[in-house]
Amino acid sequence: MIFKSVRDGRPYPEHGFTLKQWSEIPPRPLRLDQLITTKRELALDKLLAEDSTFYGDLFPHVVQWHGGLYLEDGLHRALRAALQQRNQIHARVLVLPTE
Repeated sequence: MIFKSVRDGRPYPEHGFTLKQWSEIPPRPLRLDQLITTKRELALDKLLAEDSTFYGDLFPHVVQWHGGLYLEDGLHRALRAALQQRNQIHARVLVLPTE
């Protein structure tokens, strides 16, 4: 199994972080088998695109909430890493309070 779990949607509350705020979080290595996806489907053309990060952040966005690591943005990059036989990626992790 590549990911810990595959979900359809975000279980955590809206955080409202902008791309600028995400860019201030330093990336850290994460194992793919620790991540829970928030999308069930992906577009094959985006997975195979050479310039898939041209308009976005180079690093995937992960939200840590209630002990889970939710892959909010970067599913294509994470899957591409798995196809290249890598078991980890560098991602920006936003830690949300558990309330």
